[in-house]
Amino acid sequence: MRHFPVFVDLAGRRVVLAGGADAALAKLRILMKTEARITVFAADAAPEIAGWAAAGRLVLVPRAFAPGDALCAALAYAATDDAAEDARVAALMRADGARVNMVDNLDGSDFITPAIVDRDPVVVAIGTEGAAPVLARSVKTHLEDHLSPTLGTLARLGKAFRAAVEALPHGRARRDFWAEYYASTGPAALERGGGAEVERALRLMLARYLVEEDAPARPKQGRVDFVGAGPGDPELLTLKARKALDVADVVIFDRLVAPAILELARREATLVDAGKEGFGPSTPQADIDAMIVEHARAGAHVVRLKSGDPTVFGRLDEEIAAVEGAGLDWAIVPGITAASAAVAAIGQSLTRRGRNAGVRLITGHDMAGFADHDWRALARPGEVAAVYMGKRAARYIQGRMLMHGADPALPVSVVENASRPDQRVLATTLGQMAQALAEADMGGPALMFLGLAPRQAVEAVAEFKQEVAL
Repeated sequence: MRHFPVFVDLAGRRVVLAGGADAALAKLRILMKTEARITVFAADAAPEIAGWAAAGRLVLVPRAFAPGDALCAALAYAATDDAAEDARVAALMRADGARVNMVDNLDGSDFITPAIVDRDPVVVAIGTEGAAPVLARSVKTHLEDHLSPTLGTLARLGKAFRAAVEALPHGRARRDFWAEYYASTGPAALERGGGAEVERALRLMLARYLVEEDAPARPKQGRVDFVGAGPGDPELLTLKARKALDVADVVIFDRLVAPAILELARREATLVDAGKEGFGPSTPQADIDAMIVEHARAGAHVVRLKSGDPTVFGRLDEEIAAVEGAGLDWAIVPGITAASAAVAAIGQSLTRRGRNAGVRLITGHDMAGFADHDWRALARPGEVAAVYMGKRAARYIQGRMLMHGADPALPVSVVENASRPDQRVLATTLGQMAQALAEADMGGPALMFLGLAPRQAVEAVAEFKQEVAL
C-alpha cells in the first residue's frame, strides 16, 4: 500500500486550488462537500466557479497562482489543465509548506483524492493508486446502489444519541444496541415518521436495553458459530459467514484459513490461532474445546473458523459436544469444501452420468495414522474419490489401491491451494502418483482426486486417439 487512507479534518481550514477549467471543476465539486475555506486562483475561471464565488461558497482570486498563496493551507491542488503550469504551481505550493495534489500526476502528488460515496457523515473512499480509475468508478457505482440514501440521516441521528448510550456497559451491550438500530429499528422508524420518530425509537430502545442489563437474570452467556471459511478465496466466503465475522468477539481459526479471510474479521475481535498439522505441531483438540467454551461462557460471540466446510473432516462433533455440555447456544454456517473448489480448478464435475453416480470423500490419515478404507470398492473402474490430507499418505494410498486391483493408469489429479492465487494442479496416474508428488514438493494444502484428470488432459487424449484412428 503506497497511499495510506486517512480522513483529514477540513472544518474551517484553508484549501487552495489553482485552475479554472475542467480539472478544477471536478475537484471543486468534491471539495465543496467539506467545511473547508476554499480559495481558487484562476485568471479565467469557468462561469460555474464564478457563480460559486458569487454565492459565497468559495473565494475566487482572478489571477495566476503566485508565491505565498498557499501559506497556512491544509491542502493544495494544482489543476490548471496544463502540465508545465501545474509543475510550476506545485513547486510554489510546496515552498509555502502545503501538501500538493497534481491532477492526473500520481508521481507529482503528495496525496491523492479518492472516489467518494457520500452518505454524510458516512463517507466511503475508494482508491486504486492511479492504477484503475475505471474500476474505482465501478466500485463506487456498486456501493451507491447498495447503501441506502437514508444511511447518512440515521448516522447523524445516532451520533447525537451516542452520549446517552454510554449508560450501557462498554462492549457487547453497546454493539448490540447499535447493530439493532442500524439494521432494523432505525430504518423502520425513519420511514414511519422521520427524525422525530427515530429519536423516540432510540429512547425506547435504550430504556429496554437498560432494563435487560439491570435484570437479576443469570449472567449473560455468549454463543458459538461454527463457520466454514471456504477453500481460501475470500469471494467464495458465504454472506452468512461474512456476517458472523462482522459481529464476532473472538475468532478461533485453523491453520489452513487464508490470511485474506482473517482480514475480514471485525477489527476489535480477538484472533486465536488453533492450528493443527497432520504429523506435525498441533493444538490438542481438548484445548480447542476448552478455549471455545471459556470465551463463550465469558459472554463472547465466538466464531470457530474452519477451512472449507466445518462438517467435512473438521472434528465438528467433538466441538459441538463440548459446547452443548456447557449449555451454550451454537449454529453451523456451511462453507465451500475443498473438493468443490479443487474439482472446479480441473474443469471437471464430481459426478457424471455414465461415469460415476457417486463420489467418496475420504481422508488420507486419521487419529491413529494412515486411514483405512474399502480399497476394493475404491479400486473399481469408474469410481471417483476426493482425498483430503492425502499428500503424506500418497505412497500408502497408492499401494493399497494397486494391491486391490486398481489400474496403474488410473488418472490422478492433485490440486494445491485450490481457489487461491498460488493454486497449482498436478496431473499424474496412480502408478506415478507418489513419485510425482515427491518431485512437485507441494507445501500448501492439497486435495487429491482418484479417477479424475484435468479436462484439458482428457480432451488431449481423446484428440490423440482420434488422430490414431484416422
